[in-house]
Amino acid sequence: MNGIERNATNAQIWGKQNDSNYDGNCTSRDCLSGTYEISGRWIFVGGSVQSAECRYSCDIHWGEGPYTSEVCNKAFSKQNNLIAHRRLHSGERPYTCDVCNKAFRYHSTFRQHKSTHSGERPYTCEVCNKAFSLQSNLVTHKRLHSGDRPYICEVCGKAFINRYLLMSHQRTHTGQRPYTCEVCNKSFSVQSNLISHKRIHSGDRPYTCDVCHKAFSCKGNLVKHKRIHSCERPYTCKVCNKVFGVQGTLRTHQRTHSGERPYTCEVCNKAFSRKGTLRTHQCTHSGERPYTCEVCNKAFSRKGTLRTHQRTHSGERPYTCEVCNKAFSVQSNLITHKRIHSGELPYTCEVCNKAFSRKEHLLTHKCIHSGESPYTCEVCNKAFSVQSSLITHKRIHSGERPYTCEVCNKAFSHKDHLVTHIRIHSGEHP
Repeated sequence: MNGIERNATNAQIWGKQNDSNYDGNCTSRDCLSGTYEISGRWIFVGGSVQSAECRYSCDIHWGEGPYTSEVCNKAFSKQNNLIAHRRLHSGERPYTCDVCNKAFRYHSTFRQHKSTHSGERPYTCEVCNKAFSLQSNLVTHKRLHSGDRPYICEVCGKAFINRYLLMSHQRTHTGQRPYTCEVCNKSFSVQSNLISHKRIHSGDRPYTCDVCHKAFSCKGNLVKHKRIHSCERPYTCKVCNKVFGVQGTLRTHQRTHSGERPYTCEVCNKAFSRKGTLRTHQCTHSGERPYTCEVCNKAFSRKGTLRTHQRTHSGERPYTCEVCNKAFSVQSNLITHKRIHSGELPYTCEVCNKAFSRKEHLLTHKCIHSGESPYTCEVCNKAFSVQSSLITHKRIHSGERPYTCEVCNKAFSHKDHLVTHIRIHSGEHP
C-alpha cells in the first residue's frame, strides 16, 4: 500500500469508526470549506478535491499533536489549526465581507461566501448542466441523479444525500428544536425554517418571480411557484406515472397507492395521509376557526377555504376551461366541469354500478341503497341524505336569503330560485 492509499484509509477509519470524536466540521484554515467526506482514495474537502497525499486526513487537524485547546483539550498537529479552533469558543469572526458585512470564522468560508455576490458558478453537473459555486454542492447534487444516499439514520434506516439533512432528520426522533424565534418563542429543528419564519414578523419577501413579480419569503416556495409558469413537473409516481411539480405532493400521492396514513388524531384516533388534513380535522374537536374574512367576518378552519371564499366578494375566477372558456373560482370545480366534455365518470356505485362525475354525487346516491339520512335539522329533526339540502332547509327557520337579484334586490333562499327569477328581467326562455 503506498502513502496515498495509507493516508486515505486512515482518514476513513477516523471518519467512520471515530465519528463520535468528529462533528463533521473541519476547523483547519487550510481546508477550502471546512467539511470533508471520504470517497474511495480521494478526500473531498469542500470547494476542491484533494488527494490523500495532501495531508487533509483527519489526524492533521486533531488527535495527537503538540497544540492543545485550553478549553476542551482537543489536540492539533499544527498551530494555525489550533488558532482557528479557538474561534469556536471565543466566537471571533475576523473575516468580514465588504459587500454585506457578514462575518466569518474561517477564511475558507469567507472565500466561498464572496462567490454569492460575484455570481460565479464554476462547477457544472454533467447530467443536467446545473451550475454551483462550490464543488461540494455539486458532489451532493450528483446524488440526486445517482440515487446515492450515504448518510443513514440509525433509528429508522432512512437515508439522505448529505450529513445536514440526516442531522435535521434525527431531531424528529429526539424532539430537539434548538432554534427559537425571539419574537414568539416558536422553536424549530432546522435553522433555515427559523429564518423563513422570522419573515412572518418582518414581512420580508426577498424572493420574487421574474414572470409575474409575486414575492415569497422562502426560496423553495419561489422555485415551486415558477413551475406554474414553466409547467415543469419533475417528480413522477413510479406506480401510475402521474407527474407532480412538488416533491411533497408526490409523497402524499404515493400514499394513495400504499394506503399509508401516518397522521393520527389524538382525540378520535382517525388517521390521515396528510398533516394539513389532520390539522383541519382537529378543528372539528376544538371548534377553532382561525381564518376570518375581512369583508363579512365569516370564519374558516382552513386558509385555503378562506381564499376560495374571498373570491365570492372579489368575483375572481382564475380557473378557465380550455374547451368552452367557462371560468371557476375553485380549481376542483374546473376539474369536475371538464368531465362534461370528456364524459369521464370516475366514481362508481359498488351496488348498482351507476357511475358519477363527482364523488359527492356518488355518496348521495349510496343513501338510496342504505336509506341513510345522516344530516338532521336541530330545530325540527327533519333528516336529509345530503348536507347541502340540510343547509338550504335551515333557511326556512332562520329566514336567511343569501341570493340577491342585482336588478331589483329581491332575495332568495335558493340559488336556483334566483336563476329562475333573473329570466324575468332578461326575457330568457330556457
